[in-house]
Amino acid sequence: MQPHDAQLLKRPIDPNAILTVVGLMSGTSMDGIDAAILRSDGGRIIEPGPAMFTPYTDDERAILKQALADARAIHGQRERPGVLREAENIITARHAAAVKNLTEKTAIGPAGIDVVAFHGQTVLHRPEDMLTVQIGDGAVLAAELGVPVIGDFRSADVAAGGEGAPLVPAYHRGLVERAGTPLPVCVLNLGGVSNLTFIDENTLLAFDIGPANALIDDWMLARRGQAFDADGSTAKAGKVNQDALKALLSHPHFKRPPPKSLDRDAFSLDPVGALSLEDGAATLTAFTAKAIGQCMSFLPQPPQSWIASGGGARNPVMLAMISDAVGMKIDAASAIGADGDFVEAQAFAYLAVRALKDWPVTFPGTTGVAKPLTGGVLRVP
Repeated sequence: MQPHDAQLLKRPIDPNAILTVVGLMSGTSMDGIDAAILRSDGGRIIEPGPAMFTPYTDDERAILKQALADARAIHGQRERPGVLREAENIITARHAAAVKNLTEKTAIGPAGIDVVAFHGQTVLHRPEDMLTVQIGDGAVLAAELGVPVIGDFRSADVAAGGEGAPLVPAYHRGLVERAGTPLPVCVLNLGGVSNLTFIDENTLLAFDIGPANALIDDWMLARRGQAFDADGSTAKAGKVNQDALKALLSHPHFKRPPPKSLDRDAFSLDPVGALSLEDGAATLTAFTAKAIGQCMSFLPQPPQSWIASGGGARNPVMLAMISDAVGMKIDAASAIGADGDFVEAQAFAYLAVRALKDWPVTFPGTTGVAKPLTGGVLRVP
């Protein structure tokens, strides 16, 4: 733990204490903010609470897209070239509003929250250079809400030689244990990037697989001005181009053994550039599915079940392609008692409790860090 202000930590934290946390996640698809309330002691998931989604406006999304491009010039975590400072102010203000809206909606109020878990918006993830950048000002957010805020969950892991991602596996394991799901099981997160958590009695293995929705979203926005392919309808109307698919799958990331992580913009749309709107969407959706199918070679044993969460889990065309690729039915997150739309926000709430208690949030099998490691930076009002 690297507290900005150690005042909160001067009070001993009971390791058995159950905390009420708002988890915030602005994903790589950049469609908006997930906010979810969770009660947990950092080991057990006591009660997933209310959640809500706050979309970004088209203007805000355009600034965030430009921030991604401007972030390529970053060489230090605190640098904010181009529109990044404006984007950071937007992220902070919109997350503050999301917390207020959720707590008012549920009649809890900020006073009923022990801590806010603030992931921020990833604009650059380059662990090979020991650099990961999530924009959003945790100190300003804490002051605005009057509630302690824990953010910057990835930097400690990256500084210790880890990949800094994925971070959700500890929560996936908690969900599986709570549900009593037969092991081994694979939990997929289909956000902007796809990642996988493999869980059996003795193993917690996780890694970023490839793209899930990011490329499809970019394709739809560039070609049709729409933020995503609703229900996979555009992909359903198209035909997979095998040459383009082969080119996409030739990326060196797929041959690297896990643990491994990805930047949102690690892949290019160039291989599908000459295709029609529908064929491009179909090919990119097949790319997501085939990459997941290929990654099974890295698993220590075949899973008994596959469970999917994230935005891609609402895309029936994508799920059908993934099912074909892995040779098994893909179950919804509800199979482990989770709301698939808010698993990541809940996961960061869970990690915040662990961080406050100085418990590990990353592990050798999930990020490649040498030993289990806590993380997060605490800001107090």
